[in-house]
Amino acid sequence: MRKGFLTGVAALAIAAASFGLAQAEDNIKQGGSMVVTYKDDVSTLDPAIGYDWQNWSMIKSLFDGLMDYEPGTSTLKKDLAEDYTISDDGKTFTFKLHKGVKFHNGREMTAEDVKYSLDRVTNPETQSPGAGFFASIKGADKMADGSAKTLEGVTVVDPYTIKIELSRPDATFLHVMAINFASVVPKEEVEKWGADFGKHPVGTGAFKLAEWTLGQKLVFERNKDYWNKDLPKLDQITFEIGQEPVVALLRLQKGEIDIPGDGIPPAKFLEIKNDPTFSKLIIEGGQLQTGYITMKTTMKPFDNVKVRQAVNMAINKERIVRIINGRAVPANQPLPPSMPGYAKDYEGYKYDLSSAKALLAEAGYPDGFETELYVYNTDPQPRIAQAIQQDLAAIGIKAEIKALAQANVIAAGGEPDQAPMVWSGGMAWIADFPDPSNFYGPILGCAGAVKGGWNWSYYCNKDLDARAAAADSIVDPLKKEEREEAWRSIYLDIMKDAPWVPVFNEQRFTVRSERLGGPDAIFVDPVHVPVNYDQVYAKDVQ
Repeated sequence: MRKGFLTGVAALAIAAASFGLAQAEDNIKQGGSMVVTYKDDVSTLDPAIGYDWQNWSMIKSLFDGLMDYEPGTSTLKKDLAEDYTISDDGKTFTFKLHKGVKFHNGREMTAEDVKYSLDRVTNPETQSPGAGFFASIKGADKMADGSAKTLEGVTVVDPYTIKIELSRPDATFLHVMAINFASVVPKEEVEKWGADFGKHPVGTGAFKLAEWTLGQKLVFERNKDYWNKDLPKLDQITFEIGQEPVVALLRLQKGEIDIPGDGIPPAKFLEIKNDPTFSKLIIEGGQLQTGYITMKTTMKPFDNVKVRQAVNMAINKERIVRIINGRAVPANQPLPPSMPGYAKDYEGYKYDLSSAKALLAEAGYPDGFETELYVYNTDPQPRIAQAIQQDLAAIGIKAEIKALAQANVIAAGGEPDQAPMVWSGGMAWIADFPDPSNFYGPILGCAGAVKGGWNWSYYCNKDLDARAAAADSIVDPLKKEEREEAWRSIYLDIMKDAPWVPVFNEQRFTVRSERLGGPDAIFVDPVHVPVNYDQVYAKDVQ
C-alpha cells in the first residue's frame, strides 16, 4: 500500500499533486449516485468492531476520527481535530475539536463523545479487535484486565478539548487516531441499539445509512449537515449484496453497476485487461499487503513448533502466485517488501517436502494428521485453498476445506478452539498505517489473541510484546534506523516460532465504470480501503 520512507515521500507528493490537478481540471458538480456490488452481506458497520476489506471504507464514510489521511495517500491530516499539540516528552496529546460538528441524529459532538468512544473501544466487553492499538494510553492495561471502566489517560478539558496522556512514547499514536477504531460515536445511540448498533450506525461522517435490507442492499445518502462542506460528492451510494463477481463484471460491462466490490475475478482478468474499452478503466495500486496461512497455536498439533515449521516448508508459493495470474510475489515473512523493517537478506523456509516430512516425524506425526482449512468462499480463494490442500497432502496432512462467507471465516478465526488453519486471502492483512508495528499488534501480538480478535493463530509471546512496546517508544526521527532494526529482529524471531505461513504480497487491481470521476488513487486508496467513497463523483451530473 505504501512505499519506504524516502521513496514514499515522493510518491505521496505525486499522488497529492495528481489529486489536486484532477480536481482543478474536472468540472465537479454535487450530485449523482453509484452502485457497488458484493457477493456477501456486510457483517457490521460498528467502527469498534468492523475490520474487514468490505466494511472498512463504508465505516470511514459513516464516521470520523480526530485524524485522517489526505485522499489517496497515507499522509496524516487533521479531521475532527481542528488542531493539536504534543508535549516535549511525546506522551501528552491535546486535541482541539471543530465546533458545530453534528452526529447523524442532529446532536452536536463534543469532547465527552471522544472520551466515551475511546473508553468503549478499549472495554473488553466490546470485544473490539482494535483494542490493542490503544495500549499506550495511560490506563489501557487496567481497561484490558477489567479493573477499570474508563481510561485514566483521557481527560475532557472542556467541551471542545480532549487531552490524551500515554504511559510511554508511541511513534504510531497519531496514526492510531486516524483508524476506524478511533471513530467517534454517540453514547445514546450505542446504548439504544446495544449489540445491534452495527446495523444502525450513527456517526458524524459524510454519508449516513438510509436503508439496509439484509442480504439484498445497503443505501448510503449524503449527510447534508456534514461539517466539511466540500464532501461528499455523490448524493447516494447503493451497495447491492448477493452478486457473484463474474455476474457483477458482466453487469459493469452492460453499464448497470459502477464498481464490482469483490474485484476482477482472476478467470476474467486477462479478458478485461485485453478489452480495448475496459482496459482503460482498470486501476492498479501498490499496497502493504501480506496473504498468509494461520495455524492455531492453542490447538493440537499446531501447538508444536516443528509442525508449524513443517507446514511452512510444504507450501509451493510460486504455484499459488500463478493461480492469480502472477499478480503477487512470494512472501517469506510477515512484512511486505516495501515496509520499513523488512529483512531483505532473510531467505525464510524453503519449499522442501523431504525436510517437512522429517520435521513432522520429529514432532511425533510421521503419518501426518487431519485438520481443517478455513477459506473465504469467493474466487480465487477456494482454488488457492485447494492448492494448499494438495501441498499439505504431499506430507501426509489431510486438510478438509471449509469455504464460508467472509464474516463467518473471521468469526471462526477469532475463536481459540476453532479454525485450526485459515487462508487469509480476501481478508489478508493490509496495513492500517505505514508502520511495521501495524503488522504485529492486531494479528501477531497478545492483544489480538482474544475472542473476536484478528490474531487467528492465537500466537502470544510476552517477550516480543515487550520488545514491540520498546520499539514503538523510539520516537526520535534520528533513531529511525534503530527502530526499524528492532522491528526487523522481532519479525525474524516470529518466523522461528512459525505461527504463520507467509504466502504472497499482492498488487491491487480494480475496475470502474466510465461515468465515475476522480483520480485513480482514490479507487485504490491506501487507507479508505477499497475505495474512498467520499471523494468519488459522477461525471454525468448536469
